[in-house]
Amino acid sequence: MVERIVIKTENAPCAVGTYSQGISTDNMIFTAGQIPLDPSTGEVIEGDFKTRVRRVLLNIDGILVEAGSSLSNAVKLTVFMTDLSRFSELNEVFLEFFEEDPPARSALEVSKLPLGVDVEIECVAVKESL
Repeated sequence: MVERIVIKTENAPCAVGTYSQGISTDNMIFTAGQIPLDPSTGEVIEGDFKTRVRRVLLNIDGILVEAGSSLSNAVKLTVFMTDLSRFSELNEVFLEFFEEDPPARSALEVSKLPLGVDVEIECVAVKESL
């Protein structure tokens, strides 16, 4: 039977609805969609688009680290954006986090995201090898 563990960490924003920050199974981790919230305040951060994308990726990493992994073990990211014309800016930030062998990724334009933000990312990762 597969073990299902709810991930809770202060290194990412608390869930703002009926969901968990992440779920860990025997060797996989699934994060909820993360938006550019400051984990310490729960507020949307200030700054430009690239700053917001960095915050989202750091929030995801906080969840993954709590579950025994990190962004370096991400296998699939799904990006939701309200403006796909910012795709090149997204790629610039992803290059900061994934210099080599980036995870698979999808990027979709959507009409709205929670709290009026312009980017949300969810992640599937594997756990660190023991």
